[in-house]
Amino acid sequence: MSSLPLPLALTARLAPVAVLATAGWVLSSPSDTTSAAKPEATATASGTPTASASATRAATKTYASAPDPCASLAKKTITSLVPGAKTAGKEIASTDAEVRRTCSWNALKGYDYRWLDVSFEVTESDEAAAKTYQERITDKSGGGAVEGLGDAAYSVVNLTTEDKQQTREGTVVVRAANALVVITYNGSDFESKKAPDTDTINKGAIKAAKEAVASLADGQG
Repeated sequence: MSSLPLPLALTARLAPVAVLATAGWVLSSPSDTTSAAKPEATATASGTPTASASATRAATKTYASAPDPCASLAKKTITSLVPGAKTAGKEIASTDAEVRRTCSWNALKGYDYRWLDVSFEVTESDEAAAKTYQERITDKSGGGAVEGLGDAAYSVVNLTTEDKQQTREGTVVVRAANALVVITYNGSDFESKKAPDTDTINKGAIKAAKEAVASLADGQG
């Protein structure tokens, strides 16, 4: 089969840098993800939290470092979500690998293209992670909460079209204690010019997110 020239949008993605506009394909009814349970504080007899209790909370980190993102998914999951990709993946260079790590898989099999990113970010506290999580999901409107995943999780799928070629991308953001897990999963069909359906991309991204969250134990303090 002769190789096909990639559309401009996908050529840029393989750089690898992609900027996909949010088109607001709603997966589920938006849920209120702003509420977060505040940690309990040790109180004095007068009911005032002690300084030592606050210091202990700040010093406790469930996850001390980011695990290896390229080892976060089962090989069968990678071959299922990204047919034709090398299961080893490619880790993206980071300025601080203890705090932030990302691995990518991408492949073109026939006319079918897929891209998958798994990113880990470790913050100093649960409160810091909760704040960052809220900022991330605020920028991604049109999605909804994913129940039973981490302490909080949000999923959204968007469709973009460039040069008559559709690309559908799903993003899942998860907070687990003081860590954040971000999954980006997208695909295109170069023969039909269509993109995979919303359900395929959404379920694929959530599947990857569940496995990635489970792998956080490798960076547990």
